[in-house]
Amino acid sequence: MADIAHPAGLIARGLLNDPLPHCHVVTTTTHKTLRGPRAGMIMMGKDFPNPFGQKTPKGETKMMSAILDGAVFPGTQGGPLEHVIAGKAVAFGEDLTDDYLKYCVQTVKNAQAMAHAFIELGYKVISGGTDNHSMLIDLRSKNVTGKVAENTLVKADITVNKNMVPFDDKSPFITSGIRVGTPAMTTRGVKEKDCVKIVQLIDEVLTNTENATKVEAVNQIRPKSFKVELRLFL
Repeated sequence: MADIAHPAGLIARGLLNDPLPHCHVVTTTTHKTLRGPRAGMIMMGKDFPNPFGQKTPKGETKMMSAILDGAVFPGTQGGPLEHVIAGKAVAFGEDLTDDYLKYCVQTVKNAQAMAHAFIELGYKVISGGTDNHSMLIDLRSKNVTGKVAENTLVKADITVNKNMVPFDDKSPFITSGIRVGTPAMTTRGVKEKDCVKIVQLIDEVLTNTENATKVEAVNQIRPKSFKVELRLFL
């Protein structure tokens, strides 16, 4: 089984490897890089008899697809929501367009620009960079916890989430890192040069977590190049 919730859009447009030929079951959300409504999918490349020995009332071995269908509805899912189904259809239609492919390419470029900018400022980006839309940053070299980083950045109107890092010495409720990504802000027209500026703003906050005045100053920045108020969902 593979879960591709985060990179599904990049996989759909061929920027990352497709797990379906190698996995019995693949799961994903339909938001994140797929850029659709909040929902989920369970996919199979090829059906097969279930390995658990479950039978139909007639004594026939159930196919794995039937097991999954039965677990979803009426097992765990409520009533299907037609407006969400329609929203997914619209999103999948967009995902087939050339504009969406350009969006995916730009999303990766933006993430790589951000990763490089973080490294230039002395942050430890796990894996030394990124090949997709996101990155994990170890903040221990900056003496800031993930929890403090997340909560302080929120005050500056920048949303990230705390995240554990390899060999973390802090609890999952505190963590030593943050996770940053570029899908939402790429949708809003952000390019590589903007990403460098955003990293500088994040650094300004993280190096002044006790300075409410400087954090608020970052909060008040509204780039003139954007037609809408900029709130960064990273």
